Formats: sequence, C-alpha cells, structure tokens
Amino acid sequence: MPVMPSDATPPARAPRLALIHTGGTIASRPSPDGRGLTPQTPPTLPGLEQVQVTEAQPFSLPSPHMTPAHMGQLAALIRELAPTHDGVVVTHGTDTLEETAFALHLMLDVKVPVVLTGSMRHAEEISWDGPANLLDAAHVALHPHSPGRGPLVVIGGDIFDARTVTKIHTTAVDAFGGYPGPIGRIDREGHVPRLHYFAMPEPRATYHPAHLQARVEILYAYAGWTGEGYAEAAARADGLVIAALGTGNLPAELLPLIQGTEKPVVIATRTHAGPVLPVYGYAGGGATLVEAGAIPASFLNAHKARLLLLILLGQGLTREQIQTVFERDEF
Repeated sequence: MPVMPSDATPPARAPRLALIHTGGTIASRPSPDGRGLTPQTPPTLPGLEQVQVTEAQPFSLPSPHMTPAHMGQLAALIRELAPTHDGVVVTHGTDTLEETAFALHLMLDVKVPVVLTGSMRHAEEISWDGPANLLDAAHVALHPHSPGRGPLVVIGGDIFDARTVTKIHTTAVDAFGGYPGPIGRIDREGHVPRLHYFAMPEPRATYHPAHLQARVEILYAYAGWTGEGYAEAAARADGLVIAALGTGNLPAELLPLIQGTEKPVVIATRTHAGPVLPVYGYAGGGATLVEAGAIPASFLNAHKARLLLLILLGQGLTREQIQTVFERDEF
C-alpha cells in the first residue's frame, strides 16, 4: 500500500446527501387505471456529480394524506441520518409541504441543513419542474451557508423560511410565497450554482413532544358567524385555533364561548399576512378575546399555529406555558 507523504493534502471527502422521498406530485404519474395522478416513482436526482447519495422512502403519500404522525416519523428518520450526512433533502407533495416543513422546524435540532422540495407538475408533463427543484434543493442542502437556518423550502429557485412559507397558488409553477418573501435565491451560471441568502441565521427553539396525538381543530371566522360548530369542536378537541378576522377579531357571540373554554384557544388571522394584535376593545375585538383567555398566534397562519399548539400539548405544557411560547415567538 503506498504511503502518502507527510506534507501531502488528504483527498477531499465526497459530500454525503440523504435524499428522503415521501410521495407527492414530484413522484406522480397518471395512474394506469385512469384514476388520475398518483405517487408511483421517486424522482432521480439529476446532474450532481461527486456526491454520495443515500436514499430512503419511509412512505409514499399524496400530501393531503400526511398526518402529524407521519411528520414525527420523518423527523425521527432525519435525526437518524443527519450524523452521517452533510445535508438532507425531503421530497414532498406541495399541498401540505409548508406544514411538514414547520413541524420539522419545531422538532429538529440537527446540525446539518434540511431542505424540502416538490413539484407542481408531474413527470410526464413537458414542463416538469421536479428535476430542477430537486437539484436546487440538493445544492442548498450542501451549501456552507445553509446550516443554522432550520428546515428550508426550495421551490423555483426561491429559498423560504419554514415559519413563513405558504402555498399561494393552486397550479402555478411559482406556487409558493409568504410574507415577507424568500430568504434566499439559487440560480445557475451554466452548471455552477449561485446561491445568495438575504438574512443571517438566527437562534430558534425546538421541542421534543412525547407524542403527536393531541387533537387540535381549526375554526374559520366569517361575517355573521355566531359560533356554529364551536361548542362541538371544543368538546372533542384538546385545543382550538380560530382563523379570525383582521388583526384577530371575532363577532361578539364568540366572546362568551371563549370565556367559558378552559382548553387553549389560539387566535390566528385568516388574512394572508400580518400579525395578530389585540387592539380592539369592542365585544369580540382582539383585546377582549385576550382578556377572555385567548392566545394570539403572532404571525403564524392558522394551520401552522395548530401544529405549534399540537406539539406543545404533546410536550405537556400548560396553558400558561403555551401562551408564553406564542407571546415570545419561541418558534
């Protein structure tokens, strides 16, 4: 066996990427029985040379079938793979991609970057966006500036924070956005990726729930709502989230219902962007709801507030502790 001279530079180790497939449009094709698109074949990572890729497929689901239990299973798999890899990419359907990304953001404290991606078009369409999104996600996951940012979402070259990303269009290729927008961008100069982040990494809290079995339901406010469905939801759920109006306001009829509920009730907004601020003092206004015990969701939309509440309940936090997490933006 040849001996390397003492002043020689050891050969660089090839980057190691874990690629986890979960289904979705990026893995879908028209079903032979004519039922429409179904997840069938995981996508192949194109054009990434000198990278060791480990693939895993814990399940193959259309993303509307994704549950918190699947998210917990995915988090456990990532924790298992992270110590022996330099980055992790998860392919996922786009309908609930933002929810899985946020759940992982809350539960993962791994040191390597975790990037979720998907596609809006399937593999047999001429304009299939899967390969480019997957390649972008891999480059982001292996980039030296990506660690410390929590799980990221990469779609159409844009890089999003898991806390704010949301699906904003049902069919467009650039279907993801979310105020205040991407935190980075990846483009290519020929075959060379060019990645730029617009923000620095920041500290974040993570949680380790004993289970993800709490039941948290979402109610949607509208003009003329007098609380239909509230009592039934409050009786069967461990906590509620209400997608309220504006800065977190509700019709007056909801105020006594919230006052009489001992379980945590989180007030989000149905508005596309902006925080919940308890500024209105009329019956059902945000200030009166908070006085009645409701918890403002900060800038989280209703379905992300639900996941945070579900995870905090699974960790055994009290209503007062849950309120502190939301108030201090500890997510």
